[in-house]
Amino acid sequence: MRVMRDVEIQDDSIRLGQFLKLADLAEDGGDARELLSAGEVTVNGESESRRGRQLVPGDVVVVGEDGARVYAPSA
Repeated sequence: MRVMRDVEIQDDSIRLGQFLKLADLAEDGGDARELLSAGEVTVNGESESRRGRQLVPGDVVVVGEDGARVYAPSA
């Protein structure tokens, strides 16, 4: 069963590498890089390997069985 939670960001967007750490989907930048290069990260259902991809509120990031939705209170 997949765990999905909303993770609040402060700005209008956030880079994927930063979001992985914020959402506790990666321990640190090196871990995020490894997950991305191994093809273990999806954004909105599509495989993603770019750490710098900009995420906006509503985007869904999944690593394994854990997932997080980008949430901004002003959105």
